[in-house]
Formats: sequence, structure tokens, C-alpha cells
Amino acid sequence: MAGFGEYSSYNRPYGLDPNREPNDLYDTRYQQIYGYHTPITEEFQGPPLVMDDIPDEENNTYVTTAISVASLITENLLSHPFIVLRRQCQVHNSLKSYHIFPYTLLPVVVRLHRRQDVTTLWKGIGSTCIVRGLNLAVEDVVAKGTGWPKEIGKCSSVLQFLQHITLKCVSLAIITPFYSASLVETVQSDIASDKPALFDVFREGFVRLLEWGTPSRGRMLPIWAIVFPTVALGISKYIAHITLKSITMRILRFQQRHRHELSDAYSSSSSYSKNSQNPLIEDLNLKANIFSFITMEILFYPVETIIHRLHIQGTRTIIDNLDTGTSVTPILTGYEGFIDCYNTTIAREGVAGLYKGFGALVLQLAAHLAIIKLTTLVVTEVSNLLKPAKSPTTSDDSIHSQQKYLFN
Repeated sequence: MAGFGEYSSYNRPYGLDPNREPNDLYDTRYQQIYGYHTPITEEFQGPPLVMDDIPDEENNTYVTTAISVASLITENLLSHPFIVLRRQCQVHNSLKSYHIFPYTLLPVVVRLHRRQDVTTLWKGIGSTCIVRGLNLAVEDVVAKGTGWPKEIGKCSSVLQFLQHITLKCVSLAIITPFYSASLVETVQSDIASDKPALFDVFREGFVRLLEWGTPSRGRMLPIWAIVFPTVALGISKYIAHITLKSITMRILRFQQRHRHELSDAYSSSSSYSKNSQNPLIEDLNLKANIFSFITMEILFYPVETIIHRLHIQGTRTIIDNLDTGTSVTPILTGYEGFIDCYNTTIAREGVAGLYKGFGALVLQLAAHLAIIKLTTLVVTEVSNLLKPAKSPTTSDDSIHSQQKYLFN
């Protein structure tokens, strides 16, 4: 526009019409109010506005970091008792109480703690962590040996993406025997079997790996018959997770951008830069990751039930009877594979049989969200208390009154 210069929404007062022709009266009143003179023909530099919509970056960084750490600890440690419950329900084909709703599990948990010690729901925690660490180690070794990208963010072409997916498949296939051994430790009853040593998961895993096609125990399925469905489940969850996370991230960024545009406080060059280290981007990325994780756990729960039954078959495992919480029961099944397990489960237990122990998953996700919410509140309050007091700024009412005087 002629004679007025370009300026952004950050540096012009509320109500200023960019098409308004400059005049001496405006220039004089602006000088009287703000104490300096800005030529109309130059870039307009108005008073700094107080933008409450944009969170403090340092505070946001603390909160995001704390939530990430709390989410990691919850997912790998604090969720383990709920994982034990859901897995015991999943592999128990004769369970009468399906425990699809959380409240049915509460009296059973009370009886388990009365009959056994407080560690009854923490069995297998060591082997579970070992398997997760082993998965990361295998991925790292394969990535260094092949040059395939270990992280999805480093994939810049379709070929690299396929290499990344292949790396994930190889890693899942290698750790499947050890995952099977860890699953047994997680579901077996403490009062009906000896407690395994910390590194027994390696011994049992190598035994199953050596018995690749001819298992030595009864109805145990050969490990090659379990590897394919296990890898298929893992890679399907991973691809669905990154896809849903990407879609959710786009939606959240669009909503956030729209809110800031409506409040006239949006700047694509600052708050919404594509820099992954930006606190706002990290916050949205964390929300998208949590939402995707919850969705994947719910969607793939029936498939996980079938695969866990295949892993546990023939291992002579005795689990706690979650119908009563006071007795134990052996797992006796004779599935021939994934399809047979699915058909048998539907025929004998109905569709609801695929969701046995779903109430434990609900409790797990509710606890996860509660911990994240509590962490957010605590870190926010602490950071606000430790934050130095800011110098007094012009209030919104004062700014509006000055502008009213300015343009009258």
C-alpha cells in the first residue's frame, strides 16, 4: 500500500486499519501516547503486545520433558502389573469371567494380594525389560552392519523406508524366542512354580531357538510357526502407529494454527517453525504419540490375544485362576496355528473371547493418562513458583483505552 509500509500483526495496535491513509493527527497522538515518533512512511513499529496465547517456551520445555520421562517410565515399569493381568486373561482359554470391564478385576486383585505377596503382579519385570533392551541392541547392530536407517525420521526415500521396515522385521524375528520365554515368566503363577532367575530368559530363549522345527515338549509349536505372526503383528502396529501419529500431528498443528490466527497472535516464522526442537512442536508431537499408542493398543488387542496363546502353548505353564484369585490352573491348548487359534476361540468363547482382560488394558491406559496429567500439573506449578517475577507491562485494558483515544 502506498506510503504506509508493510508491517505484521505483531507490531500494529488493535483496530489499526492497514488501508487507512496516514495523517498528522494520528502521528501526533501516537507520539503523545507512546512517547516517540514513528514516521508513517516507514515500517510501523507499534508497542509490544502481551500475547497470553503463546506459552512461555522455557516453561513448555520443562513440562514436555517431564511428560516424556513420565510416559517412558510408566510404559516400561509402572504399567507392568496391568500387563500381567491382561496377559493372564488372554492366555486363559477356559476363563469364565472375561474381565472386559475394569471393575470385575478389582476383587480378584485383592484376593491375589491376600493369598500371595505384593510382588505377584510384578513377575517377569526383569525379563520384560531385558527383551526390550535386546530389541534395541539388535536394531543397533543390524543398522550398523547393513547401513539401513534405524529411525524413521532419517528415511528420505521409499527405498530407505523399506530398509527401515526390513530392519524392524529382522529385529522382531530375532527376539521372538526370547519374547516367548519372557511371556511365560510374566503369566506363570508364583505359588505353583519356581521363580526364574534374572537371566533365565536367555537360556529359555536359546532353547526355543535351537528347537527351531522340532520342539521337545508336547504340543509346543515350533518357533518358525510363531515368528511370522509375531513379526506381522509388531510391524503392523508400528506402521499403523507412525501413520496415525503423522495424521494426528497434522490435525493438532492445524487446530493450533487456527486458534492463533483467530487471536491474531500467530507467526509462522517463530512459534510454528518446522524445527523439531521447538517446544510447541515437541508438545504436539508428544500428544500425537500418546494418542497413537492408545489407539494401537486397543485396535490390535484381539490379534495380540491369539499370538500370546500360540506362544504359551505347550510350555506347561500354570497361571493364577483369575475367576477366583485364590487358585491356579494349567494352560492346555492344541492350536495348529494362527488361523486355527482364531477359529477355535470364536467358536468356543465368542468374539468377546478375543477381548479377555480388556479391563486391565483400560486400567493401564487410565493410569498412564493420570500419571501424565499429574506430572503436567506438578511441573507447571513448580516452574511457575521458580520463575522470576516479570516487570509490570501495560495491561490489555490500558492498551485498548489508549487505542480508543488514539483513533477517536
